[in-house]
Amino acid sequence: MDWQKAAESLAGSVTDPDSRWRAPVSIVPRHELVPRWWERDGSGGWLLRDGATDPESWRKAAYTDRSLITSVGGLHADHAEPGDRPEGLPTSSATLPSLVVRMLRHGRLGPGLDLLDLGTGAGGLTAYAATRLADQRVTSVDVDPYLTSAAAERLARFGLHPRFVALDATAEIPGTYDRIIATVALRPGSALRTVLGALREGGRLVTTLANTALILTAWKGPDGEARGLIERDTAGFMKTRTSDNYPPALTELFALARSAEGDERSTGRYPVVDVAEAWELRSMLEVTTPGVELGYETHDRHRNAYLVHPDGSWARASAEWTDPPEVHQGGRQRLWTALERIRNRLNAEGSLPLLGAHVRITPDGVVHLSRGNWRASMG
Repeated sequence: MDWQKAAESLAGSVTDPDSRWRAPVSIVPRHELVPRWWERDGSGGWLLRDGATDPESWRKAAYTDRSLITSVGGLHADHAEPGDRPEGLPTSSATLPSLVVRMLRHGRLGPGLDLLDLGTGAGGLTAYAATRLADQRVTSVDVDPYLTSAAAERLARFGLHPRFVALDATAEIPGTYDRIIATVALRPGSALRTVLGALREGGRLVTTLANTALILTAWKGPDGEARGLIERDTAGFMKTRTSDNYPPALTELFALARSAEGDERSTGRYPVVDVAEAWELRSMLEVTTPGVELGYETHDRHRNAYLVHPDGSWARASAEWTDPPEVHQGGRQRLWTALERIRNRLNAEGSLPLLGAHVRITPDGVVHLSRGNWRASMG
């Protein structure tokens, strides 16, 4: 495959002309990191793509600025048969290069600094970092042993030998580092406590927070706390997991939300929205009402949104296009009401107090946010 020109073109599209990351993107053979991947078929299922059988599509997929899903429901594309149709959530991917570069830039990397790449995936961030830094300065970890072993083998083919470790980073991280960049979304609390413990004094953490699109950057001080901000930038990463797949979704509660009458029935103030795709709303909902899971369906012009919570609360909003929705809610919390409070604030103030907020992470992993008179804590 003639990939060099494609890689140079990709580098030109995802980095500035004077970027120190242009050279790594232009010389890393990304296609070797993703020999097989999953793509959506026309019915919403997953179709296996094999690069070796279609080199032109392989080259195009690998050197376009897009994420490639490599594992669904715990079934990695490398281990799949052509007729396999996995179900469930994506559990690993090769992140789009522009986002990898943005995370690396947020990391403020430099010579002599030790980097922990939290979430190996296909190995793209590790490859770019090891190309620019000394191999021995880069460590990459993932909960899935196959991902770390496959990435180690593939990077070695083009002369890169960073350290790879298979472990659950939410429970234990051996060693300490000057920089930690997480390309999985961390949950405030115990998971973030473990990661913060692996960061050296004066070190910098870059991560997204679970169920949000918020990129958090923070410097660790001598008191063990880390202070920084929520960047005026957004990203969506898969949440950390402790096994090869995520726990089952709240299937029974979603079924209830789809059909039940609800303890409370009302007319909503705002149109039905796909909350998962409305990143600012989704992020604020996690801050104010943590743990909500989302569903969304459309049939012609009819929209249905579902919100469920592990405590048994649920909500359904249904409407034709942008008409005021019929809302049903049940359980301890009124989830759609919580969402409408956020939308009302957004309409009244023109923005939400998330991007640019000050951050303080205490050693227990709790994230404290503040902006002006607004305060919130997560974890």
